[in-house]
Amino acid sequence: MKKNIKNYNLDSLKEELKSINEKPFRAEQIFTWLYRDRVSSFNEMTNLSLELRKKLEESYTIGEFKIVRKLESIDGTKKYLFDVQDGEGNLIESVLMQYHHGYTICVSSQIGCKMGCKFCASTGIPFSRNLESGEIVEQILAIERDSGIKISNIVFMGIGEPLDNYNNVMEAIAILNNPKGINIGARHISISTSGIVPKIYELADRQMQCTLSISLHASNNTTRSSMMPVNDAYPIEELMKACKYYIEKTNKRISFEYALAKDNNDNLEDAKDLVKLLHGMLAHVNLIPINKIEDGKYTKSTNENIIKFRDYLNDHGIVATIRRELGSDISAACGQLRRQNLKK
Repeated sequence: MKKNIKNYNLDSLKEELKSINEKPFRAEQIFTWLYRDRVSSFNEMTNLSLELRKKLEESYTIGEFKIVRKLESIDGTKKYLFDVQDGEGNLIESVLMQYHHGYTICVSSQIGCKMGCKFCASTGIPFSRNLESGEIVEQILAIERDSGIKISNIVFMGIGEPLDNYNNVMEAIAILNNPKGINIGARHISISTSGIVPKIYELADRQMQCTLSISLHASNNTTRSSMMPVNDAYPIEELMKACKYYIEKTNKRISFEYALAKDNNDNLEDAKDLVKLLHGMLAHVNLIPINKIEDGKYTKSTNENIIKFRDYLNDHGIVATIRRELGSDISAACGQLRRQNLKK
């Protein structure tokens, strides 16, 4: 089977070329063709010898995706369903969103998800495998090719748990960060996790400048475990200890995601408990009006409760904002489009 050449960051590509008896400087040329010129074939890499191009063609693929379906919202949000072209018919989703600061892509990190969060549309879709680093990067490239838009921000918040695919996500970020490649700075990349505690420590020790987002959604173990089975493995006490370590090591603020579900985690007592939990931490709370999913037991909190919840947090020293709802008319919550396609 051919190797996906996009799975290599610049350093590992140099080593790969050495292993096939080619000069390492060729890696920079190939890297430029892939990420600056966005070529679709090795034959387009005209400053490489014909012999090298043939060698690359025989052993590697450029790994471009096929768009299976694309939906566009009235607010400009675009949702893509991609065939990853792995011969297995696997599909993933990515979302393009427009903000005042530029364009953001929400990327997937796995084909399916193991976490089983009760409010997420990815739940119930069988986990197939981790995405390779090149497949993560290709989501950005494929959307830029189709839209003609330059992406300024990336969030790992699509299908899958990024820290459950830690090595490939780190490799993808190395490609995205490289000034000779896509050149998206780490400060413009956000990694969202349901709370894989050991990997939060690893991420802290790397001292990357990416933003860490924690899917919290409750301030006590009983409620959180009912929403997120991962809490049984890594309860809130362990999660908060890891978060404090991360803040201490990186001096960076953590964004805590909190999806408000009616009559579940959205009352004033929940807000009070959340203030106690996050007191003294360098933190921001991103309140999310929860998306109703098929067969899901949670429904969106009332607008009145959402505003009261936000105001209570802000009045008690916790910076909180309400996430702008995007793409609700095109099933933009992660997993929804893939679920629809699998039922056909």
